[in-house]
Amino acid sequence: MASSSDVRICREGIIKHDLEIKALIQDIRECRGPMSALAELNYRVKDELDQLGLRIRDLEQMSREQDRDEDTLAVQTEMESHRRHMLSSRAAWRKANLACKLAIDQTEKEELLRCGRDDPALRQRSVAKDGQVRTSSDITDSLMSICRMMDHNVKQSVDTIGALATSSRTIQETNEEFRSMAGTIHLGRRLILKYGRRELTNKLFFFLALMLYLFTVLYIIKKRLFPFI
Repeated sequence: MASSSDVRICREGIIKHDLEIKALIQDIRECRGPMSALAELNYRVKDELDQLGLRIRDLEQMSREQDRDEDTLAVQTEMESHRRHMLSSRAAWRKANLACKLAIDQTEKEELLRCGRDDPALRQRSVAKDGQVRTSSDITDSLMSICRMMDHNVKQSVDTIGALATSSRTIQETNEEFRSMAGTIHLGRRLILKYGRRELTNKLFFFLALMLYLFTVLYIIKKRLFPFI
């Protein structure tokens, strides 16, 4: 069970790592080279972020070990706040990295240009580097265009699949309606046949009754007119 002192110690550790990360990000913004110095700063930032993530997970675990619901909610709210700050620090780290790399590249380019005024070989290497940068930029643009095209194709495929699914459901519903209609038609046909047979039977009974009636009438007439026969 995590006590209030455990939560306080964990909170202090989170604040310590957060302040250290902010200081390192500021150092990255002010860094002007060389690249090895930037790499060292990035390594330290990554290590601090990893430690910060561990402390935040510890705080999340402590929130589940509180006795009261109010304390649990308070610790969870604080944990979510620290997590948002960590994500913000990651975004600031990426931006500072990009700005620092651009600044270092610009500085190296200016140094090469200054040296290249008197050194044709350096000037040629600078031109070649610019060409490589342009080629890399063109390749990046092409890849981004291909990605956008693939994304568009994927969206079209999703829409097509959705339309096919809708059509399939419509066909299935129509098929079920046809089956229901076929059952109704079959039942109607059976009823019609049954009524047809009943009508034929009624006609036969009527004919037999008529014959019996005529026979009875003839018998009575015979007995009246020819009583001795």
